[in-house]
Amino acid sequence: MINVLYIGNNLKNKRSNISGIHTLGALLEGDGFSVYYASSQSNKLFRLLDMLWSVLRLQKNIDFVLIDTYSTQNFYYALLVSQLCRVLKLPYIPILHGGNLASRLKKSPKLSTSLFKYAKCNVSPSPFLKEVFEQHGYNAIHIPNSIEIENYPFKNKTYDTPRLLWVRSFSEIYNPKLAIQVFNKLKKSYPNATLCMVGPDSDGTLKAVKELALELNLDVKFTGKLTKSEWIALSDDYNIFINTTNVDNTPISVIEAMALGLPIVSTNVGGLPFLISHTEDGLLVPLKDVSTMANAIIKLQSDPNLRMKLIANARKKSEQFDWVSVKPLWKSLLS
Repeated sequence: MINVLYIGNNLKNKRSNISGIHTLGALLEGDGFSVYYASSQSNKLFRLLDMLWSVLRLQKNIDFVLIDTYSTQNFYYALLVSQLCRVLKLPYIPILHGGNLASRLKKSPKLSTSLFKYAKCNVSPSPFLKEVFEQHGYNAIHIPNSIEIENYPFKNKTYDTPRLLWVRSFSEIYNPKLAIQVFNKLKKSYPNATLCMVGPDSDGTLKAVKELALELNLDVKFTGKLTKSEWIALSDDYNIFINTTNVDNTPISVIEAMALGLPIVSTNVGGLPFLISHTEDGLLVPLKDVSTMANAIIKLQSDPNLRMKLIANARKKSEQFDWVSVKPLWKSLLS
């Protein structure tokens, strides 16, 4: 049996969404790996100490250390854990989640070298970051984010009016205000349109989004954090998925929406053009462009041939992310 220590934010509270450590860890366990986790501590200092202590405590019992790696504050968690792994001669594998990691490589070249150069391998869920890391001279492979496709029932929708679904944590980098602004513009053409926004408040942005909706006199449904099964059930009531992010890699929520038969309208940033082929399996629009996103939604609403093509192609693409297809890549890496 292969023993893995998975380092990441294993938080289970109202302010955190389900992350890679929850999904990939469970899939690896289900396939026979022994997986330890760190950390579920909510205090950031205690979380870091728990991560480092777990490496020290388990060093003789583990074969690999997986490290969820982001571009902002969590970058330093990954850096410190990786340096401890180097001292202990433990092979470690950063999993590159941060959509803004390309900027981090330029902003912190020496720290990036310390983290990424000495890894067994750097795993990128998107071809976008794999390409970026290779351009900087780092060894990287592409292993997609994974879903279990049987958990995502493909359902046909009705399109009498746009019923928009947004699923993400409320954070400035995901630009949830854009969803409100697009909805406001859309209501001029479709007075009965609806918008539901699902996710926890991670940085206080939710308050500002609610205030904007109130200011514009818009009735928006805010559900807070939902479990995966809860938001999948909720998705039955909606017919278009919008992704408004300013920075991104390969968001699992977009892959899930593709699997559920929801046509996608997304900002064209980061790894998203590597995930979505414009006019083939989704629609991509410029960053922070209210009018173009609203017009893309109207186009989906009014053009059934385009809509049906996007939905069918997106579902087919989502099947490539099924764990059955992805797990051989992890088994090969961790063997």
